[in-house]
Amino acid sequence: MSLLDRRAPETGQAGPGPLRRNRDFLLLWTGAGMSLLGLRASTAAYPLLMLWYGDSPTGAGMVGFAALLPQLVVQLHAGALVDRWNRRLLLICCDITGLLAMGAVVVMLAMDRLWLPGLMAAAFVDGAVGLFQRLAERAAVTHVVPSSQLSQALGQNEARGQAAGLLGQPAGSGLFTLGPWVPFGFAAVSHLLALATLLLIRKDLQGERSTPARKLRSEVVEGLRWVRRQRFMRAAVGLNAGSNLLFQILVLTLALIVKEHGGSALTVGLIGLVAGLGGVAGALAGARAAGRLRPFTVLAGSLCVWTVLMVPVPFTSDPWALGVLLAGMSFAGALMNVVAGVYQVRVTPDALQGRVTSVFSLLGSGMGSAGALVGGLLLSTVGTYPTALGIAAAMALLALAAVVTPALRDDAVEAPATRL
Repeated sequence: MSLLDRRAPETGQAGPGPLRRNRDFLLLWTGAGMSLLGLRASTAAYPLLMLWYGDSPTGAGMVGFAALLPQLVVQLHAGALVDRWNRRLLLICCDITGLLAMGAVVVMLAMDRLWLPGLMAAAFVDGAVGLFQRLAERAAVTHVVPSSQLSQALGQNEARGQAAGLLGQPAGSGLFTLGPWVPFGFAAVSHLLALATLLLIRKDLQGERSTPARKLRSEVVEGLRWVRRQRFMRAAVGLNAGSNLLFQILVLTLALIVKEHGGSALTVGLIGLVAGLGGVAGALAGARAAGRLRPFTVLAGSLCVWTVLMVPVPFTSDPWALGVLLAGMSFAGALMNVVAGVYQVRVTPDALQGRVTSVFSLLGSGMGSAGALVGGLLLSTVGTYPTALGIAAAMALLALAAVVTPALRDDAVEAPATRL
């Protein structure tokens, strides 16, 4: 029996109903979406709180750093714990913890106190909770939908993530105008509602665990070794990390292009809104593409599309043109995320789902952080025009590498699953 056959829980069953009638999937999807929207809103409110009420740009940077820190220091261990612990219980504990953290911020602000260490701690905890939830949900989705609907389910998850990104920033900013505590109260309520949906899910969210727990470090290393043994995934994650670095530089470059030509921060926000709409469309298209296109085709095609769309960036300052170009890039990126996610979930043993996803996420977030540093240095030394041209040239090299790398063509069958 092949790996994909082994992972298909609905084998022998005909005609699964539509996802809109899948009660457990809808509960999982809705609960995770509410938590994500609350996280996006609170993340947008942290710098506003420090700038408007704390009058401290340094404090704003420190709180932002604390919110993103879990992606670098918790990611791999979180993946191992998602594979070790009961996923339903883990998700429930995450929402309770997030509720307590955001509730503490509400109480602090209601008492008219702004304590930076406490705010940083809450931001770190809520960021870590969001990370655990994302890893656990990705691992659990195969247990609430049949494998024939996996691409559709992950496509809807990606579209939800794109939509949360679109709505989170204006929601956090808008709620902040009603009162400094309101965005954090909203985040607390979102955790409470997500907790209610989790308690209603009937299905188990993981398979049987036949291997006793070992040292956490050993389990983390096992996930890294498994990814390293997969030729296609090993090559793909390297290209994905490189593209993440380039996109972070591109975001900074676009903002500076707008500023240099007299645009405002609102203009940058509108460009991001248009790009987000492209991402939502790409996520929905990815649900269909995952069943029709090879992962290699989508990966190489996305890199080529990004290269073509990046070339005009240095030659225009029109916000709508930049928005359309970025929307096209977001469309290709979201589509690729869905196709890659479906492929990863299908070839990864259930007991390794959290760790494998955490490896991809760590490289993505790590290269994003490096991209912010490299982008700042490039823009301050060589300027926007050479930097934008350099990004397009580097993306072209990644696209060429994707086309000529033999390992990327071997995406039909990966190594057999390791027995755990």
